[in-house]
Amino acid sequence: MAVISLNEKNFEEEVLKSDKTVLIDFWASWCGPCRMMSPVIDSIAEEVSDVKVCKINIDEEQNLAVKYNVMSIPTFIVIRNGEETARSVGVQDKSEILNMIK
Repeated sequence: MAVISLNEKNFEEEVLKSDKTVLIDFWASWCGPCRMMSPVIDSIAEEVSDVKVCKINIDEEQNLAVKYNVMSIPTFIVIRNGEETARSVGVQDKSEILNMIK
């Protein structure tokens, strides 16, 4: 499944109302660690069919970053049934992110 770009317009439908677990990558184009993680997030999206993988560009969607108290990037948040269940900040091994969504 392709990575979904989130914004304030589609956030509720894609995340809060989702019947799947949602992994969100908060990132920015100028962030080196974010660019390092991008291929990892893309590969998770291709490999894991029961999880919705999404990205939020914090420069374009500052309100969502504030709502979820994103202070550093990359930040990875897992949401199940509209509730945050896991969070990690910074460069992560693929296995660590996969463990978050289990």
